[in-house]
Amino acid sequence: MFSEKANKIFQDVIAKYHVVNAVDQPFTNSYNKDTNLLEHLLYRKCWIDTVQWHYEDIIRDPQIDPVAALKLKRQIDASNQDRTDMVEYIDSYFLEKYKDVSAKPNATINTESPAWGIDRLSILALKVYHMHEEATRNDASDAHRAACQTKLDILLEQRVDLSTAIDTLLEDISKGDKYMKVYKQMKMYNDDELNPVLRSQK
Repeated sequence: MFSEKANKIFQDVIAKYHVVNAVDQPFTNSYNKDTNLLEHLLYRKCWIDTVQWHYEDIIRDPQIDPVAALKLKRQIDASNQDRTDMVEYIDSYFLEKYKDVSAKPNATINTESPAWGIDRLSILALKVYHMHEEATRNDASDAHRAACQTKLDILLEQRVDLSTAIDTLLEDISKGDKYMKVYKQMKMYNDDELNPVLRSQK
């Protein structure tokens, strides 16, 4: 199943990141885009999410230098754009894969595209990893570990449900029971023609 592959890649990415555990570490993709395009995209997507997860931790430091915080905010903005771009690349992969499938007359559209479901699955992998850390942290209280284990159990259940939903959606698209459309994310705040503040600086 697709989700089994995706979850394995996400777990590999997160484990690799935490070997060095630094947002500025160099990135290398374990998959060649010419021979394993989908895996390449999934790997890159999760790496972006993992770095951004840690950006978000850093910027919440109450003692952070304001200049450093502004720089980090710009990095988070750029990361968000990369994340959106990767979602669109993944959806483009599925559009190409299923381009010859004819939608049945009663076919319906899903509330989100496959890649936006995959986006949530990648974030969920990060939640599972870090909640597991908290549930097993030696210097935490028993109450803290127990509370985090309860949350971890829910996250693991959520991963099963989301994985099943994504696999079902892809199967339905492949059979023509569902059809997909991709609406490019028309973000305005990064566009110097659409953001009035940026436009005024030109």
